[in-house]
Amino acid sequence: MDKIIHLSLKLNCTHQHAFKLFTNNKLLESWLTQVADVDPIVGGKYELFWEPDDHENNSTLGCKVTAIEKDQLIAFEWRSPKQYKHFANNADPLTHVVVSFHSEGEWTNIHLVHSGWRNTPEWEEARQWQERAWSIAIDELKKMV
Repeated sequence: MDKIIHLSLKLNCTHQHAFKLFTNNKLLESWLTQVADVDPIVGGKYELFWEPDDHENNSTLGCKVTAIEKDQLIAFEWRSPKQYKHFANNADPLTHVVVSFHSEGEWTNIHLVHSGWRNTPEWEEARQWQERAWSIAIDELKKMV
């Protein structure tokens, strides 16, 4: 059975702005990562760097956008941090993130689904680590908006 991370939040902004929070490099750098190199087209880069001097570790180096619908949805591959990279970053396929944006008046509902986690104890540890990391990032995003 595939284990999934599913987080939802509501932001007081337009869905267009919420979408930019996940696709614009400067905005991504304001809440999620140190350096972002995202090209928001299918096949474009979705590379985030938490340690800019070490691109090989704690990054999504090599990850690509797999689906995009302007202001509504973005999907991209994901790499795990260095303590899990020996198995998670060599998996085929990599884990995968889908973020959707839905207007509700002046608010936007955001749903993040991170799937592709395998069924072993080490994968479960990696999934739990990633779920905590996403929760911390989402808290930062809420503070910023």
